[in-house]
This record gives sequence, structure tokens and C-alpha cells, in this order.
Amino acid sequence: MSRAFVKEDSGADSLPERPVSMNRNLVTRRGLARIDAELGHYREALAGAGARADRDAVASASRELRYWSARRANAEPIDPPQDGEVITFGMAVTLEDAKGQQRRFRIVGEDEADPREGRIAWVSPVARALTGKWIGDEVSLPGGTMEIVTVDRQPEAE
Repeated sequence: MSRAFVKEDSGADSLPERPVSMNRNLVTRRGLARIDAELGHYREALAGAGARADRDAVASASRELRYWSARRANAEPIDPPQDGEVITFGMAVTLEDAKGQQRRFRIVGEDEADPREGRIAWVSPVARALTGKWIGDEVSLPGGTMEIVTVDRQPEAE
């Protein structure tokens, strides 16, 4: 049988690229540190995979390096403003519903978002509903209407 039709590679060449968001890459200082950490991690992973001649691991680490390098190249670090009375990027907001239950969200960059931890991407519907509002304003969210009770301008610890 001819070897021309036998697939010899492990599929590393067909690893799809991670999509890079078309939105501005706004990041908090914590988010920028995370990007730098990811770059360091994948540089080490690539070196290790290359030393082991592990083609799949090289392809995976290379893909991640391309993604994080692109995110670092267009990162726009933003600090919350220290004055003004509107919610913007980087701020933490505490909301309260009619039953007195509270939820806290921090508006962050897309790569740092983790809703379980209360960090929401600035492009998310909840962040958009909060942006431009202030303490005492009500916002309609999927879970119902909530009132903004506190706003924290302090950056999140890294």
C-alpha cells in the first residue's frame, strides 16, 4: 500500500486558532499581570515540549502563545477614575434586590471575566446596564430589578 494516503501526523497542524475578540482589549492592572503570567507559562511549556519533541504540546503551546501575545500587544490598561459619579470600567458595584439580597460585580476585561468570582466583562449585558449609573439607580437584570447600593473605585488586588 502506498504511504501517500496514510495520515502520519497526530493532528497538531489542524489545531484551530483561539479567536481574538474584535472589541477593544481593556484590562485592569490585575488583568495585565495575568496576561504576562500566561505568556510566561506558555513560553516555558513551549520550551519543555520542544525539548521532549512533543509535536502536539508544541502546537498547543504555540497557539496559546500567539493568542496571549496578541492580547498583550493590544492591551489597554485602565485604572478606575478617582472622581466622578458614574460607574465605569474597573469599578466594583454592589447591587441589592427587593428582598435585601446583594450581588457584587467588578467590571473587568474579557480575559479576566469570571462571573462565579463576580468579575464580569465590560462588554457583557450586565456591565453595560451598570455603566453610566450611580448609587441609588435601579437596573433591570435577568434576575429582576436591583438597586446600586455601593461603588468601589479601588483596583482589585493582583
